[in-house]
Amino acid sequence: MKYETIILERRDGIGYLTLNRPDRANTISLQLMHDVVSAMEQVEAEQEYRVVILTGAGKHFCGGADLRDFAERARERASSGAERQGGGDFVTPRRDIFAALEESRVPVIAAINGAAMGGGCEIALACDVRVISDTATIGLPEIRFGALPAGGGTQRLPRLVGAGIAKEMIFSGLPWTPEEAFRVGLVNRVAPAAELIKECEKIAAVYTERAAYALKTAKQLVNRGVELPLKDALALERKMIAEMATPEERKQAQDQAAATQKTYARIFEKRS
Repeated sequence: MKYETIILERRDGIGYLTLNRPDRANTISLQLMHDVVSAMEQVEAEQEYRVVILTGAGKHFCGGADLRDFAERARERASSGAERQGGGDFVTPRRDIFAALEESRVPVIAAINGAAMGGGCEIALACDVRVISDTATIGLPEIRFGALPAGGGTQRLPRLVGAGIAKEMIFSGLPWTPEEAFRVGLVNRVAPAAELIKECEKIAAVYTERAAYALKTAKQLVNRGVELPLKDALALERKMIAEMATPEERKQAQDQAAATQKTYARIFEKRS
């Protein structure tokens, strides 16, 4: 499928989703939101996708919202008399761009190759794993012009790094270096710029070897569990793990593990 503002490719079970508006710093337009949501729907529908690496074309990861695009859309709505859709600027008619990444059945790795500011930072927050180039920056600058993050930044960031660090970043609006982001747990790894995609591919290659049903369940449990009291989260864990696969699927995963490591071969041989 061809997209106007992104590129989606697949190799060896790994999806490569590239934000492709380099002349506009890969900023988020309405069309880009539609394209990312559609691309993630394609990933959901095609089981050959096991993991997605998301990055930006050119020098930037994503410079945030394309304010000119949204201003033009607002003028068009005003001139036509159409009412503004509720739910904020980052909501498409079908699905939220950030939820499309966060709720995907597959792990999504953000390969932060350049500036990830505002909505770009929020895209990274909606991914499961974040690897940042040693030449990139990341931040939520909205407060500097009298606004606040509107794509989940005030909620996802404190869940990831804690309230104190989140407030420091949001209150200042200043960009953070890769080292600062790694120190507080905002990103999982820092990689040399020339090795960024290779580093992400190493992570992705490991995930493609894991049982798809287990990855999907693990992602759902972590995402949902952080919002629940521990007692309820543990109950959810027991329920979802018990129901996450058929006996045949579990046997297939055990056979695969046994074929790669002698320890697992001995364990599962005793059980059979």
